[in-house]
Amino acid sequence: MDLTDIPDDAYAGDEQAPDLDELEPPGALFTEGPVRERLLDVITGIRDPTKVAEIAELADCDTETARDYLEWFDEMGLVRRHGGRPVQYERNDTYFEWRRVERIRQEYTDEEIVDALSDTFEQIEAYREQFDTDSPNSVSLVEASQEIPTEEAWEALSEWETLERRARVLDAARRDHPSLGDKPDLVDV
Repeated sequence: MDLTDIPDDAYAGDEQAPDLDELEPPGALFTEGPVRERLLDVITGIRDPTKVAEIAELADCDTETARDYLEWFDEMGLVRRHGGRPVQYERNDTYFEWRRVERIRQEYTDEEIVDALSDTFEQIEAYREQFDTDSPNSVSLVEASQEIPTEEAWEALSEWETLERRARVLDAARRDHPSLGDKPDLVDV
């Protein structure tokens, strides 16, 4: 059997071929949608100060539209503006961390937050014992790879760093921080 043969029943001959011009082009999946959402997607991925023109190109919009939205994002605290020529913007990590803490405080009870924090500490402690140090940053991947496979060591250290970040966020959500929570201040009577 020749694999390039088309079976007789594969095409009846009385149907019309689909109009490929009516199909949505694959590139549209990445460029469609509101400009604001595309700019937000771009901004959340930017880690270094970036020129407005580059951000506009990544979001597939014109520079003036990007500039207007970026000024608005700056007023909201989503981005940090770097003055000078050309003006550059970068993601404001503090804002996104604050949003994460707020979301945790809204979605979970204090007990659930403390339980999650305890679980996280237990996992961190297991890594501290495994690598015999207090921080994943003090572990040499080369030295760790002498005892376990390199990929396994890298994954363990990456997870340990993630657990450290999670512990900081959960601890921030746990604390009674007036700017983060809706708990009333104590009133002297």
